[in-house]
Amino acid sequence: QVQLAESGGGLVQAGDSLKLSCAASGHTFRTYALGWFRQAPGKEREFVARISWSGYSTHYSDSVKGRIPISSDNTKKMLYLQMNSLKKEDTAVYYCAAAWSSTVVTSLYPYWGQGSQVTVSS
Repeated sequence: QVQLAESGGGLVQAGDSLKLSCAASGHTFRTYALGWFRQAPGKEREFVARISWSGYSTHYSDSVKGRIPISSDNTKKMLYLQMNSLKKEDTAVYYCAAAWSSTVVTSLYPYWGQGSQVTVSS
């Protein structure tokens, strides 16, 4: 079992930055990939970014590539999402998740946090 807990969400203005954190606990040494997903009102949950525990492998959705880097600290069992140049369309509930393999497919992530709301005003 893996437990995940997000923090750091809030209300910001367009162009601002915000850093999301996710604390992992449990059998994290067995997981391979950690990811961030988001779900906007009325939309399906979508992939944002993923990273391996080693930090060597990352993958991003086209909508955030180059603007919202993912990182991890294996010693602290922490996952981060540094959200820069935020846009109104980034407004969503952001979830961290853990998977046994490197994937961007939402259904292949068995472990999820409770979510953190990010609201970007124009």
